[in-house]
Amino acid sequence: MPHTLTSERAVLLVTGGSGYVGALVAETLAAAGHRVRVIDSLLHGQTHVASLQSRAGIEHLRGDIREAGARAAALTDVSTVVHLAAIVGDPACARQPEISETVNVGATKALLDDARICGVQRFVYASTCSNYGRMTDTKAAVDETAALAPVSLYAEQKVRSEMEVLGYGSPELATTCLRFATVYGVAPRMRFDLTVNEFTRDLWAGRQLHVFGEQFWRPYVHVRDAAKAVLLACGAPTDAVNGEVFNVGKSSENYRKIDIVALVRERISKGAVVFVHKDEDPRDYRVSFDKIRGILGFEPENTIRDGIAEVQGALDRNAFGDPFSPAYCN
Repeated sequence: MPHTLTSERAVLLVTGGSGYVGALVAETLAAAGHRVRVIDSLLHGQTHVASLQSRAGIEHLRGDIREAGARAAALTDVSTVVHLAAIVGDPACARQPEISETVNVGATKALLDDARICGVQRFVYASTCSNYGRMTDTKAAVDETAALAPVSLYAEQKVRSEMEVLGYGSPELATTCLRFATVYGVAPRMRFDLTVNEFTRDLWAGRQLHVFGEQFWRPYVHVRDAAKAVLLACGAPTDAVNGEVFNVGKSSENYRKIDIVALVRERISKGAVVFVHKDEDPRDYRVSFDKIRGILGFEPENTIRDGIAEVQGALDRNAFGDPFSPAYCN
């Protein structure tokens, strides 16, 4: 069970807290009784999320963490930082490499510096299982001790920032890295550029789905379960998480894309699937999540089957308007 944070400076700051994962992290922390502040630049136009958060009693700051003034305002009276703000994903980073460097690496270091000066006690950093790159043996699952072999700019930046985060760890500032599996599921700021969500949407719409690297392995985690993992990391005893890295997911939820297509096909018969050979994305890894289960008691409540049903149901209800809108992609 998570320990309640007892500091009088009990504000929990979520950077990127109006994003796909961040909005549910903020909601989950607030539901657990914490005072939550969000800072988000609203890069993807998710003003509706910010409005919902404000009405729910979550303090919302619109700002860019690259700016010193924005960081200073956000860190006032903060005991814990959950750092999610980033240019997320391989395509977005490859398209804007200089910007992604300043956000994903430079701003992370600046936030760490300021957090230490401001007396922040805990810093939880959102990283990615993409850091593992390509495995030499896909029959075995890698754990947190495995060598990191990033094959994209996004993952390479995450690896460098992980090193910064862990390097700042001390008895005064406990630091933790969470390597999330590929996320899926419905969220206030929806994304359809993620595998499970995209496959479900495209076939639901009766479109032709092009699948690249169908035999490559990835782990997956529902967005609400990802938020639950953050809550556990924030509330765990300091000595259990300080200087630690945790993979976030479930060991039985490692799949190939061809497997995900089959799971979508259990529910949706429309559309067509074309498997395309492509060498640009060589990531191929299966991941073990025994550590987070054993130390933090993390048990995901959802499976990919659940996520597919949830996304299909939301599409049937017209929950997103045009699900192919650029607003739903990073």
